[in-house]
Amino acid sequence: MTRTPPHLATLVLLTALPVVTLNMFLPSLPAMTRALQATEARMAWVVSGYMVLTALMQLALGPLSDRIGRRPVILSALGVYTLASLGCVLARDANLFIAFRLLQGAIAAGTVLSAAIIRDLFDPRHAAGRMGTVSASMALAPMLGPTIGGLLDSVIGWRAIFGLYAALGAAGLVLCWLDLGETLKPGKRRLRAGDYGALLRSARFWAYTATGGLSLGSFYVFISGVSFVAVDYWHLSSLWIGLGTGSITAGFILGALITARMAPRLGLGPLIIAGRCVAVLGVGLGFLLFWGGATSPLVLFGCTLSAGFGNGLTVANAATGAVSVRPDLAGTASSLFGAFGMGMGAALTALTLQAVAAHPTPGLLLGVILTVLMLALAAGIAAVWLERRAGNAG
Repeated sequence: MTRTPPHLATLVLLTALPVVTLNMFLPSLPAMTRALQATEARMAWVVSGYMVLTALMQLALGPLSDRIGRRPVILSALGVYTLASLGCVLARDANLFIAFRLLQGAIAAGTVLSAAIIRDLFDPRHAAGRMGTVSASMALAPMLGPTIGGLLDSVIGWRAIFGLYAALGAAGLVLCWLDLGETLKPGKRRLRAGDYGALLRSARFWAYTATGGLSLGSFYVFISGVSFVAVDYWHLSSLWIGLGTGSITAGFILGALITARMAPRLGLGPLIIAGRCVAVLGVGLGFLLFWGGATSPLVLFGCTLSAGFGNGLTVANAATGAVSVRPDLAGTASSLFGAFGMGMGAALTALTLQAVAAHPTPGLLLGVILTVLMLALAAGIAAVWLERRAGNAG
């Protein structure tokens, strides 16, 4: 068994795999529904059920890794994920397929424990830099995943997508067996229930978590509402919607790359505040321009580019701050951070779909995004203030 820290490429794979598992098969969902002779409502579980189970897995796997170590949890999760993916390939019944699909949620360990592993190895500033690099690389997954999935479906069939999942899981298992040494420090005292309670009672932890969750929430608002606005208000084609949607991801990648470079030098606080201010000012300007009569799609996609850029400056630093409140509970903190973000995303998606479907205008969509971003700015200011009050440089 290797005892050396993992290479950054291993952590990128672990972080990206849950994302491609969520979105790569989406272009094939209608074909899957027909092949399995299922209803659309039942097949919706392959998305919503997966997200729910992923959130629950995060809450369980993070604390478990704080007790028994990162390596055994990740290896076990990859094993379950690989077998579940094979089960999806072989399943001929919709209920059996959905059951195996839900088991794929074990891969949530990749996202949760990558952040914990980085915090095990580095101080907060350098951990934020490494997480910025991982985030920038991982952000390519939602752009490439559906394209690859659509190609596999058209050339081979939708089951090939789940075959690729199985192959990626097996490759990840071998890679982690060879490269992922245990990073949880040996000889650490046994964790007690009071330790977890101290984390849950920490205002500093929840301020960082709210900052990250609300920042990501603005992304979910945009993604869930932009198609309604683009089609009903501007009558844009799918091609232009896809290109415009990529604006927020492109901005995120740029911001994350700057975080990777500047976090070790500047610290968490300045980048969190800078990211929140850039996002609020950019989207606020777009909101004002729309109400002033500038109704071009470029206004929407231009200002959401700033929102993505601000998120790239913020999210990795907020995650690092959350897992640094109690470094001995980095796995638990990372799992709570991820579960909160997913829950926030689900709630904001439901709210946005209800509001924008009834009134598909750029002004309403930008107003919702701006509201969420302002709440994220307030949470970021609180996090930085609490960090300084605790006597840390941040």
